[in-house]
Formats: sequence, structure tokens, C-alpha cells
Amino acid sequence: MILDPPSRMFVEAAESGAVAARQRKANAAALVRLCAQLRKQPPRAVLTLGRGSSDNAATFGRYLVERQLGVLTSSVAPSVASVYEATPTLADTLLIAISQSGRSPDLLATVDAARAQGARIVAMVNDETSPLAHEADALLALSAGSERSVAATKSFIASLVAALDLIAAWTSDAEMARQLDALPDLLDRAWALDWSAAIEPLADARNLFVIARGHALGVAQEIALKFKETCGLHAEAISAAEVRHGPMTLVGEGFPVLILGQPDETRESVATLAREFAGRGAMVFHAGLDIAEGVSLPVLPADPLIAPVLQVQSFYRFCEALARCRGIDPDQPPHLDKVTETL
Repeated sequence: MILDPPSRMFVEAAESGAVAARQRKANAAALVRLCAQLRKQPPRAVLTLGRGSSDNAATFGRYLVERQLGVLTSSVAPSVASVYEATPTLADTLLIAISQSGRSPDLLATVDAARAQGARIVAMVNDETSPLAHEADALLALSAGSERSVAATKSFIASLVAALDLIAAWTSDAEMARQLDALPDLLDRAWALDWSAAIEPLADARNLFVIARGHALGVAQEIALKFKETCGLHAEAISAAEVRHGPMTLVGEGFPVLILGQPDETRESVATLAREFAGRGAMVFHAGLDIAEGVSLPVLPADPLIAPVLQVQSFYRFCEALARCRGIDPDQPPHLDKVTETL
């Protein structure tokens, strides 16, 4: 159901296809310059920096860097610099800082400390006038435009697109670039997909697992975050491999699970897990898995690297509707502000 007028979350998430097209055009020249430097002087390691949705996008990016480039990648803990005032030696490393606002004090403190220790700074930031944008050695603008809803949607997808674009340019991968050329239209089509079959079953849910594997784990983390902040539903994102190390004991009769799959080497193991949970009587919803068990949510056929991006776009429309069903305004979730200035 589309509200009249629609929520800001609905309107902003629907713009993701246009954002992707605008961003790739805006960053084309900057990517050529940056990737020429990276190929000439490859970093010995890549570090990612972000909070909330930006950190979830960083998880997505970490898998891409390690898989496509073979470069060791790790997430930076901002509190090490902002609270403990300690920074390891970072000579010959690349720090990718991801932020919607570019103004959070702990991220800025970490960037300053990393530069002092020898890191090269790349900012993926939406606000091009922000301190983070000005302090970076290279800027990849997210170009998402104004995002007023507390829930980050189009800016999260813009972060995923920026990560994919960086990898495609860095590796000179023409096929990946071709897939990205088609992404804006695919995002528009993914927005139109109907995941409403999961609304009524989750209307009164209190707990939920979101499960994925590989680069889709960052998308699962984002989905779990949105369940919490917009729907008041406690959700936990878990790797399909890690869930077997303890958490799966919770999955029994009626326990809701959303499982994401993409057409790569991880798909069969994720599908096996979904069948196992369905066999226990769990309430299984799945996207991207060709199985008879559970409730199948529609997806578009897509390249494995692109598939999770399209799934989260379809999820955003569903999530906005679920929040309304649960009596929550998705634009004004309790106790949250748009810009979180963590110290």
C-alpha cells in the first residue's frame, strides 16, 4: 500500500536507481585518477571506516576488495582513535571512510589519526561540503541528494554502488562495468517487486534472523538494522556459516528467518540451511534461492555481485509497509536522529 502522501522513506528509497546513474556519471573522472594511482602504488592493506548503515556498506565492500583484488581488508574501530587516542602504523594502506553526513566526530578523529600514521584517505560521502569530504585525498561522492528520513536507504545503496564502481575501475573489469551500466534500471525494477507476503506473518513478530553469506552479509546487516530502527523488530544478521556455531539452536517452530541467496558458490549451502530451518517448522522467507520450502520472495535475475543490491532495494519498500502495519512512522522512529555524532 502506498500512503497518500507517501512517507519520506518510501520516496527516497524509490530514487535509488536515479541516484546510481547520477553517482556513476559524477565520479567517472575521479575514479580514473584514483585507480591509476592505486595500480601504480597498490596499498598493502585496505581499511574501512563507518558507523550504522555505512559500516554495513563497508562489510559489503570488504568482501569485494578481498575477492576481486586479493588485498587484506579490515574494519577500523573508531573508538581506538577517538576515545583511546591510539592508532597503529598505517603506512602504505588505504582507508575508505563511508558516511552520509561526513560530520561524525569519531570518524573525523579516526581519519586524522590514520593520515598522521601514513594512510591514504578515500571518502565515500553524501555531503560534499562536509569536513570528511574536504579532508580526503580522494572523494567519491554518493550523490544521493537530500535524505531526510532517519532511515538511510538511497544513501546506503549509493555506498554499495560506489564500492562496486571502485572495484570495477581498479581492476579494469569491463564486464563488471557493463553490469553497473544496467544497474539503475534494475534498481527501478527491483523497487516494483512485491514482498508483501511477509507483512502479515511478521506483523506481531518480536525476533528474527537475517541470514546471508559472502558479500551479501553486509546487506543482511543493513536489513537487520532497518527491521530494528523502522519496525521495532529485534533482528540479528548472521552469516550462514556462523549461524551453525550456536545461534541456530534458537531456530525452531514458528521462529522467523529471512534468508538471502545470490547465484554464486555460496548459494547451495545457504539453500541447504533454509531447507533445514523449514524442516524444523521455522517461518522461513527467502530471496534468491530456488527451493520449494518456505515463502519465496521475488528477485530479478542478476550478476552475483549485483544481486544483493537489488534485494535490499526490494526490501526497503517492504520494510516501509511493515513499519506502517506495526503502527510505526518509518520517518520518525523513537529515540533516533538523522545525524548521529558519536564521540
